[in-house]
Amino acid sequence: MPPGRQISIRVQMLDDTQEVFEVSQRAPGKALFDLVCAHLNLIEGDYFGLEFQDQRKMIVWLDLLKPILKQIRRPKNTILRFVVKFFPPDHTLLLEELTRYLFALQIKHDLACGRLTCNESSAALLVSHIVQSEIGDFDEVQCKQHLLNNKYIPEQDTLMDKIIEYHRKHVGQTPAESDYQLLEIARRLEMYGVRLHPAKDREGTKLSLAVAHSGVLVFQGHTKINSFNWSKVRKLSFKRKRFLIKLRPDLNQSNYQDTLEFMMGSRDCCKVFWKICVEYHAFFRLFEEPKPKPKPVLFTRGSSFRFSGRTQRQVIDYVKDSEFKKVPFERKHSKIQSSSGLSPFPPRQCAEGQGERNTSASAHQADSPVGRTQVTVENPALQRYTGSLTSQTNGCRNGTHDEADARLKPSPSKQQAEHLSTGPVSRSPQHSESPSAGQVMVNGQKQSLSLGQSPDGRQPSPLTSPLLTDAGFVRTDDEDEVRRKRFPTDKAYFIAKELLTTERTYLKDLEVITVSFQKSVGKDEAMPDSLRNLIFANFEPVYKFHETFLKDVEQRLAQWEGRSNAHIKGDYQRVGDVMLKNIQGLKLLTAHLQKHSEALLELERTCRSSRKLEGLCRDFELQKVCYLPLNIFFLRPLHRLMHYKQILERLCKHYPPTHEDFRESRAALADISEMVVQLHGTLLKMENFQKLLELKKDLTGIDNLAVPGREFIRLGCLSKLSGKGLQQRMFFLFNDVLMYTSRGMTTSNQFKVHGQLSLYGMTIRESEDEWGVPHSFTLFGQRQSVVVAASSASEMEKWVEDIKMAIELADKCNGPSTEILSSSFTDSKSPEESSADQESEDDLSASRTSLERQTPHRGNTTVHVCWHRNTSVSMVDFSVALENQLSGNLLRKFKNSNGWQKLWVVFTNFSLFFYKTHQDEYPLASLPLLGYSITIPSESENIHKDYVFKLHFKSHVYYFRSESEYTFERWMEVIRSATCSLSRKEPHVY
Repeated sequence: MPPGRQISIRVQMLDDTQEVFEVSQRAPGKALFDLVCAHLNLIEGDYFGLEFQDQRKMIVWLDLLKPILKQIRRPKNTILRFVVKFFPPDHTLLLEELTRYLFALQIKHDLACGRLTCNESSAALLVSHIVQSEIGDFDEVQCKQHLLNNKYIPEQDTLMDKIIEYHRKHVGQTPAESDYQLLEIARRLEMYGVRLHPAKDREGTKLSLAVAHSGVLVFQGHTKINSFNWSKVRKLSFKRKRFLIKLRPDLNQSNYQDTLEFMMGSRDCCKVFWKICVEYHAFFRLFEEPKPKPKPVLFTRGSSFRFSGRTQRQVIDYVKDSEFKKVPFERKHSKIQSSSGLSPFPPRQCAEGQGERNTSASAHQADSPVGRTQVTVENPALQRYTGSLTSQTNGCRNGTHDEADARLKPSPSKQQAEHLSTGPVSRSPQHSESPSAGQVMVNGQKQSLSLGQSPDGRQPSPLTSPLLTDAGFVRTDDEDEVRRKRFPTDKAYFIAKELLTTERTYLKDLEVITVSFQKSVGKDEAMPDSLRNLIFANFEPVYKFHETFLKDVEQRLAQWEGRSNAHIKGDYQRVGDVMLKNIQGLKLLTAHLQKHSEALLELERTCRSSRKLEGLCRDFELQKVCYLPLNIFFLRPLHRLMHYKQILERLCKHYPPTHEDFRESRAALADISEMVVQLHGTLLKMENFQKLLELKKDLTGIDNLAVPGREFIRLGCLSKLSGKGLQQRMFFLFNDVLMYTSRGMTTSNQFKVHGQLSLYGMTIRESEDEWGVPHSFTLFGQRQSVVVAASSASEMEKWVEDIKMAIELADKCNGPSTEILSSSFTDSKSPEESSADQESEDDLSASRTSLERQTPHRGNTTVHVCWHRNTSVSMVDFSVALENQLSGNLLRKFKNSNGWQKLWVVFTNFSLFFYKTHQDEYPLASLPLLGYSITIPSESENIHKDYVFKLHFKSHVYYFRSESEYTFERWMEVIRSATCSLSRKEPHVY
């Protein structure tokens, strides 16, 4: 606080109390704001601000950098209001109960004044949670009297019965849980956090402008009619009464407007709204607080206003790094805690144990590490390949998503402790056991609600997961040092441990078929008995066998690590004998393994004839436990044979011939190699068949993709030259046809076929010089020619090589294929004629609450990842990615954080899937690796740890740390197989 005469300033809090603060007459706004936060003991104060009515009768925010008296001319007659300034898309990012309580009070205010509009059902549900937090469990007389004495919404009298009906269902819900539910419902409403600023468009139509975490919004009345995502906005400015939004160029739109203009009431109105936009953009999008611009020497031009304070990323870092314990606070309006006036949490203590938190302003200004860009929300369902489909300015939080294990039901106090240790879990606090707790009404729609889900029926995005944001690390810096001293360091031990970790994942994958899928289809008679027997009678014996196998491996590793008395007897540091015994047992199951491919074919045939079974399978694929396409799980047993072969090859290569375990390892390798050779042809056919089935789901208008003789070769992005310039297209190459598509705006995010080129008689010519387009080449078909361009020289080389190979295959056939894809499009129809809607990566990431716009169907498959990362992948890459599965514990950190978080990580299908432990039933988040690079950190990155590798794509950076040199090399090897395309193998003609 600067020296000088003290002045008194009144601040009205969110609980309607007023406090008087003494500040110096020369103090900047930040001094007052810090005093308010210290008074509340509020750690996450950066979400809030102080607003007041200035001399122009306009509501403005107190500028934290300017002196208070330059902003408030008559401080004695001015009341500042402490309110929420920045509304995050996900309230689980608010780590403190006090912060969520203050947000709940803000929602209560917005409802009362009519600012937060919604339908009657949502309004009644919101009020019922407020009533539950204020008077506790339902009592009809008390509830009615309370509603008569307190008005929460303008139309409360007409909704009295509905509010009472909802309140009856909240028995057992604590005030903290009520706050959670209130915010969960409110954040889904279109007017959540919206502050309207009147404006007109160029035609004079009355509109309103608003700003949110995602960008600038345009409303007509209370209906949002347009939004401009930050990633599309190049510049915001104002000239007198005109507010200008300059957009980035969009080559895909013919009627593209570079600048949008809105007229506001006055220059002051324009400037106020512009300032709010600047602050919102900085808070939610920037890494750290922007630095002040150097003062010009001669004259100034434009406004010098800048955002002041921590960004959202820095706030999360600060709370996590401070490790404060909870401090009591009083709920002014709640009668539940009137006896003590306190929440059930112990006082907040500093991490060093130095007593209660310092309430001075300096405590609020504690240094925080540099934050990361806030991440974007994606598809609501955690599907295969859920991940970061974001532009460079969006932080990667592939994600998708972070629901905790539904079997865990922590108390609120325990959950708060988890916030400090593992980040913000997104499950709701413990729900009531009342029968009606499973359904809520949001905007008139009934939503089912299971434990571990938010009231909107969606799991939070994996990209906002505590696993893929760094809010709340488990600090495990010395854990590996302790481990190295306790456990063996022999390479054979780590090979055996890889067998153990991957076997755990494999058994879980078998459970998807034998337990989850069987349970899902068992409820209905849609599956014929013959198919049911074919699938489960051939999977269950394999599952039971591997249960025993896993126990054998776990027991041997326990002996090897000295966790049993076996070391007294000596010979336990080997695994070849365990492998040999079980592989000999596995050979007896060969007949069952051969039936798995037949089961997949029969399931597909039955689904074609039975819409009911097809619907069941589709619904099952949307379950979290089915984290990959269903038909991939049918191929898992055949892939596992290859994993055993790879493990035994490494083991035999490591052992000298004189080692006591060498002979049995060699014998086991011979047995498993025999099985692999026997089943390899079947595996190749089924992998191709599975990929055709998967691609069929991503394409619209194609009925006969999976036909005998058709081979998938490559898919990926190329730019097609047309009259409108280069346009991004997704190309699919098979051994008889090349087709190109664009991403449609369908509800299922499928790709729309624009054209097909028969490969028979096609020629290819590089044409970079001819068209002046880098990495371009021309495809000459029998009826048309197409000019395309790759994103890089290496991509062009892969495409040209594979297309030439496909042309050779087509020419070997007798004339053109009779199985050209049937669809509503013809080769002669150009993509431009159908004027397909283009959706860019920015569109997908347009809003972190864009979950409402997306459907949980086909939004994050490999095809979509290739589309957004502008890359390609071949069938060879698919095969290698399936063969190179790996599982195990890794430590993970971000580039600007200090702590490491321990995760159970599974690599498969070009993606890393993240779990808290290997016992979890389903992944909490995932990260697709296509387009990523894997390197070793440089000295300048200050990662002073061994066995660390770095994953990065554009601005997204992750560090992972393994336990040994062997595991480090294995993770590097398998991830490279997903991030670097391989040279093609010879084609397999079936």
